[in-house]
Amino acid sequence: MATIINNEERFHLKIKNGDVGRYVILPGDPGRVPIIAEKLENAVQIAQNREYNVYTGYLSGTKVSVCSTGIGGPSAAIAVEELIDSGADTFIRVGTSGGIELSVFGGDLIIAEAAIRAEGTSYEYLPQGYPALADFSVTSALVKSAEKLSGSEQGTRYHVGVVHSKDSFYGETNPERSAVCDNITSRWNSYVKCGCLTSEMECAAIYSVCTSRSTVEKRIRCGGVLTALWNAERSKKNLPDTVCNSSERAIQCAIDAIKTLIQEDSN
Repeated sequence: MATIINNEERFHLKIKNGDVGRYVILPGDPGRVPIIAEKLENAVQIAQNREYNVYTGYLSGTKVSVCSTGIGGPSAAIAVEELIDSGADTFIRVGTSGGIELSVFGGDLIIAEAAIRAEGTSYEYLPQGYPALADFSVTSALVKSAEKLSGSEQGTRYHVGVVHSKDSFYGETNPERSAVCDNITSRWNSYVKCGCLTSEMECAAIYSVCTSRSTVEKRIRCGGVLTALWNAERSKKNLPDTVCNSSERAIQCAIDAIKTLIQEDSN
């Protein structure tokens, strides 16, 4: 039977069994992968295809990989699926976002306990009404890391809670462009009222794939740490804000969290 699926090499990532570690950091931007990989020991590029850039190195003597997911849920889901097929089981998304809750300032870290499924990919994995949740052990490791890396000033804090995952970036910044503007705005306002921390584009898909692929024999764990670039709601209200274009603190948070998980998993 003819097929495009090759059991020796993943179709999109172009990786093989043994190429990646069980722990994987997932930035969206392919250009951010080598920056993160510099924090690993003896990291080398394994593959690069389309939006997917894959490096593997070591932390605490354990194989760890970094793989970009591109923008949005569909490409993120493909990456996670193929990484799981290649032996990975623990994922941390490192990304950027736009703040929603007014306590969030540009530069703050957001640890995503759960994601609002305001996109389409998660519905290919989980039934309607089932939440997209991070793993508690991964979230706890991220919180422990964030506590050490954060301060008390605006733009240096961290928050833990629910994030909004969407398919349309400009639905957040320019909803009036859409023919369903009223629907987008109404839903957005409900997320504001419920205390949603920030808006991004991949967490719901990543969390849903990991939940769907988990079994009794093998749990697939995931979590996410996001940098707020700015706060969309503060901008709308002409409130003071800070703007941040660096993901360094979020990257370090993920690195330190994986070190914690490696230690915990070895006990």
